[in-house]
Amino acid sequence: MEIKDLKTLIKMVTETDITEFEMENADEKILIKRGKNQEIIHVSSPAAPQYMHAPPAAAPAAAPAAPAAAPAETAKPLSDKYETITSPIVGTLYRAPAPDADPYIEVGSVVDKGQVFCIVEAMKLMNEIEAEFKCKVVEILKENAQPVEFGDPLFLVERL
Repeated sequence: MEIKDLKTLIKMVTETDITEFEMENADEKILIKRGKNQEIIHVSSPAAPQYMHAPPAAAPAAAPAAPAAAPAETAKPLSDKYETITSPIVGTLYRAPAPDADPYIEVGSVVDKGQVFCIVEAMKLMNEIEAEFKCKVVEILKENAQPVEFGDPLFLVERL
């Protein structure tokens, strides 16, 4: 299977509620699993098996807000007052829609449910990270164009 086709499959799984996808033919077998604690992509062929593992999440994945956008996930709060917005995927964080544009949010910004916090680019796909609830940004934990891992804290917010 070509990498382009594999990327399409991964995108399909991440944009839906599918938790497991398996495809097998005479030459290769593909297994993609998602869950609360893991994302595993297994591609094997008779010649060269490949494994790609994402590290386990610190907290259960939040329910998707919309099928077309990756949800913002919340980790265990640092205090009773604040919650952490974490990266749902591995990629590069961008705080603005374009290099010459203003950032989506700043410290002190009030963010409505569904509003974009940032973009995480993964395999040339731009994934908008949206708010799942109305909140105020207390601290920005990652800088623009910085690589992020699955479950990395991105923003500290106060629920409104």
